[in-house]
Amino acid sequence: MKYIKITTVFFLFFTSAVNAQQAPDFTLAGIEGTITLSQFKGKVVLLDFWASWCRPCRQSFPWMNAMQAKYGAQGFEIIAINVDKDRVLADEFLKKLPSNFTLAFDPKGTVAAMYRLKGMPYAFLIDKRGIIRKQHIGFHKRKVHLYEASIKKLLRDKP
Repeated sequence: MKYIKITTVFFLFFTSAVNAQQAPDFTLAGIEGTITLSQFKGKVVLLDFWASWCRPCRQSFPWMNAMQAKYGAQGFEIIAINVDKDRVLADEFLKKLPSNFTLAFDPKGTVAAMYRLKGMPYAFLIDKRGIIRKQHIGFHKRKVHLYEASIKKLLRDKP
């Protein structure tokens, strides 16, 4: 039982990718047209998977808006991929919690499967060369300083 608790805590905040790997590229419909990961090459990307039914997602959206506003001019981009099968559910969520970052929709779960999600929300921090450097499951306000520190570090790194 203690092992399970330790393992759970390990995944609650950004963890270093054990085997850093190239983030799989994808093409999805977005609010303003087609979105591909490759179009953001050279930027630090927070790739966030979310769903309308996800309570922690409701908490993460205001923080992601703040991070996009704070670091966007420095080459930071958030891509939030919704995994609801029904787009109406995502649209209702977005009416209550609008975003100032890039949104994409994966109703068939194709991209979610490529990234092997283990929970919701699930985020990947990708460096300027397209390598996954960090990942986390969930969203915890007490850990936002760790999330932000990881973003700032990758923004300082050379491509």
